[in-house]
Amino acid sequence: MSTTVAITNLMNYKTKDLDETTLRQLYKNMLKPRLIEEKMLILLRQGKISKWFSGIGQEAISVGVTMALQSSEYILPMHRNLGVFTTREIPLFRLFCQWQGKASGFTKGRDRSFHFGTQEYNIVGMISHLGPQLGVADGIALASKLKNKNQVTAVFTGEGGTSEGDFHEALNVASVWQLPVMFCVENNGYGLSTPTNEQYYCKNIADRGLGYGMESHIIDGNNIIEVFSKVNALAESIRKNPRPVLLEFKTFRMRGHEEASGTKYVPQELMDEWAAKDPIENYRSYLKSESLLTDEQDEAFHAEIKAEIDAALDAANAEEKINPIETNELSDVYKDFDYQCFDELKNTQELRFIDAISEGLKQSMEQHDDLVIMGQDIAEYGGVFKITEGFVEQFGKDRVRNTPICESAIVEAGMGLSIAGIKSVVEMQFADFVSSGFNPIVNYLAKSHYRWSQNADVVVRMPCGAGVAAGPFHSQTNEAWFTKTPGLKVVYPAFPKDAKGLLVTAINDPNPVLFFEHKALYRSIRQEVPTNYYSIPLGEAALLKEGTDVTVITYGAGVHWALETLENNPDIQADLIDLRSLQPLDTNAIYNSVKKTGRAIILQEDSMFGGIASDISALIMEHCFEYLDAPVKRVASMETPIPFINQLEEQYLAKSKFESALQELLNY
Repeated sequence: MSTTVAITNLMNYKTKDLDETTLRQLYKNMLKPRLIEEKMLILLRQGKISKWFSGIGQEAISVGVTMALQSSEYILPMHRNLGVFTTREIPLFRLFCQWQGKASGFTKGRDRSFHFGTQEYNIVGMISHLGPQLGVADGIALASKLKNKNQVTAVFTGEGGTSEGDFHEALNVASVWQLPVMFCVENNGYGLSTPTNEQYYCKNIADRGLGYGMESHIIDGNNIIEVFSKVNALAESIRKNPRPVLLEFKTFRMRGHEEASGTKYVPQELMDEWAAKDPIENYRSYLKSESLLTDEQDEAFHAEIKAEIDAALDAANAEEKINPIETNELSDVYKDFDYQCFDELKNTQELRFIDAISEGLKQSMEQHDDLVIMGQDIAEYGGVFKITEGFVEQFGKDRVRNTPICESAIVEAGMGLSIAGIKSVVEMQFADFVSSGFNPIVNYLAKSHYRWSQNADVVVRMPCGAGVAAGPFHSQTNEAWFTKTPGLKVVYPAFPKDAKGLLVTAINDPNPVLFFEHKALYRSIRQEVPTNYYSIPLGEAALLKEGTDVTVITYGAGVHWALETLENNPDIQADLIDLRSLQPLDTNAIYNSVKKTGRAIILQEDSMFGGIASDISALIMEHCFEYLDAPVKRVASMETPIPFINQLEEQYLAKSKFESALQELLNY
């Protein structure tokens, strides 16, 4: 059947060869989210729900895209994409429980509205920062391409979200890697109250596709037939010929950004114009004019959906409120990790710190045959420190991937790979550059398992530290940015043997790990290292020296500074603790030592205020106060950015201050 009918001169429906069942299902699938929203708006006015983001007027996009995709293909929706969830047939009871913060929702009351995902329905919900999900879609699509699944990933954003850097990074990566992603932009006229003429200067967002060498299309987002037909044809094409496509759906938001915002900033004539283009009313009229929908059928659809809504609401309302249990909350911050001990064997070889990391990474690539490494210049060039030199020849460019300069999108891609069941290691060329990828680390990787039980199986390697005259942007040791964030693990080895074994464990751990590697140790520290694949558990400090005078607590380069000081002062009998892991932290090792010695000094390379030494000091004061013979001492670098020239850098570093501080503590 092929028919074209104009509805009030506003919308043309070209049904082509769509059968009557599909045509009616498109209508029913749009009707369901509309009726749910109308109910939610009533409940909002009654004070029974706290907030609502309305997608009224935009249902055709969510429904058309979702129906065009296979149920096994991932969709990453936004606030106004209720139709994605209902078309994937998520039980309304669970959706209502989610919105009410009940246990039968998807986040156990820990997040609201559509800030959740579900592997059962292959949906990955948004976070409020909007942009990161675009790069996550890249990662999911990369996994599909690596596994030859011939699948499409669809990700939504609004026209406002296209102003974020994540949009550029994600589209650029998808284009360079030719990933099967449909970037679906719902251009609904306003980002909260900001109109499009204050949001971007090009005529159409789709025009940007040209800059990425990317195919793009403009689609009438209120025409369900056009949405479904075009997306369906594109999806079939992308499955056969993987590539990214940018889709701009022209539509309008008929209600406020969220209900409290209202729409007073929108001219009434614009509201009237788009009200006449309502996707459901126009399509209903068309179906009835073509005898594809009778009044009786329409009434039956309404009655069926309303009954389902009422029953699900009753069940959700009947469910008890969540009973807060502290252990439940704490136990869900990280995914359980069943640590597997791979023993060290007798065969060893002397390795530099940098070589031990390279070997641990290489053996991990052999152990996990789908592990992916991503970073700038890591492929043929071998990375700026040559840690991955020769990896491309052994593992291929699919698994050792050069990336554009876009830290944010690559971290997000790692998250997407994890969602699709693939481990990844992301190399920051320098730890300083992680600030460009900070948001997805602390807001996406760190929080996903707690929010909806989706782990982030990503290791972020962080070449860090001073002592190499590299200046303010290549010398920071910024571990405190991440030890503060629940959901992240932070590892900071000081010796080659530890570096290899801890890296192996970090990669095996299904949680996000920030793995700090001090650049000044790369080629200056050597040690006998087992040649086999072995592991060292996270959260276990190493006691390097034993004594009764004082407890020295440190990590990274600080370990070597402390060793040098103690060797130069053989009369000082100290317990020297190399923390190795900062999160989890081996508090038992710290407490046991301090209770024995009665004195504690904490040495860190980072500047003082807000560093981990402050927290360790507070922990000792809280748990070991009665054992102390002197105040806990902290030694840190200057409260300035890290300078470049050697003499200024030496003055800056805590190394020069440690010996006098240690003597001061012992003389207290």
